[in-house]
Amino acid sequence: MTSAHPVDLATLTDLCTPWCVHVAATLGIPDRLAAGVGDVDELAAATGSDPGALGAVLEHLASKGVVEPVGAGRYALTSLGDELRLQTPWLDLSGIGGRFAGAWATLPTYVRTGEPGYHEAFGTPFWEDLAAHPHLAAGFDALMGPGHGVPSPELPLTGGWDAVRHVVDVGGGTGSMLAAILRAHPGARGTLVDLPGTVARAAETFAAAGVTDRVATVGQSFFDPLPAGADVYLLRKVLEDWPDRDTDAILARCAEAARPAGRVLVAGGVAPDDARVALTIEMVLLGGRTDGLARFRVRAADAGLEVTAAGKDPTGRLVVECAPRSGGGA
Repeated sequence: MTSAHPVDLATLTDLCTPWCVHVAATLGIPDRLAAGVGDVDELAAATGSDPGALGAVLEHLASKGVVEPVGAGRYALTSLGDELRLQTPWLDLSGIGGRFAGAWATLPTYVRTGEPGYHEAFGTPFWEDLAAHPHLAAGFDALMGPGHGVPSPELPLTGGWDAVRHVVDVGGGTGSMLAAILRAHPGARGTLVDLPGTVARAAETFAAAGVTDRVATVGQSFFDPLPAGADVYLLRKVLEDWPDRDTDAILARCAEAARPAGRVLVAGGVAPDDARVALTIEMVLLGGRTDGLARFRVRAADAGLEVTAAGKDPTGRLVVECAPRSGGGA
């Protein structure tokens, strides 16, 4: 049978290229090339590298179109290399990028068990690893927060957002989404719930958005009781980061806090039933998954919630609206 997508097996199994990309990012080579330092010897001296080894890496990257030779022992960035500059934080092996890269070696454990094998590579689960290494946590928050685009606050909500007076962003990181919502809806106030170190870094986000006077932060786990009585509890890019037993607990906490009249808005971790779900780094790092809407309805009901609406945000991501079940507990 002829494949509809002919593939060179050598390309599929190539480990040289991604590791050369990671090494270049870790050494800051793209930034140095952009600044006009293109000589291999100068680059090696500036990065504490062996000239011959670094030259071999650059020559391989030239064969892949990331850099281009511009003379004997000299290189310059291509447009693809410019893209690499922007992606450096994801690829730098000395920071959070090193954790992402190393986690892929634990993929067999995830495939066999459905559980993350991150601890096999780094000695502890992902979130505990970040808690123990503040520089990794700060790097992760930087990737998830300001400086990487302002998220659209236009999430579908029955009746619109004008009547919303209080929104709790559960697991909202450094607050970029909550800040966008509060800017778009001046009559609302917000509460950010995340771990203490993370919410401490949210102050800059809220100050830049001009919403500091309308927001509170709560430094805690979202497995603990949440601030009660808000109109909307937002779970954005949260459920996809946790295995089923944990997402069940998060949903139950939201249901508990939202009773009797609040709503829970889930953006991420749920997809249309006919959607194809590809493997992501979140799955490998954390054992997370994305549910089809039908399966999510059952799990939401078990947590004390009823799915009342579903629509898409401006990025095409499915957003599911839930209400506490009448008289029901989790």
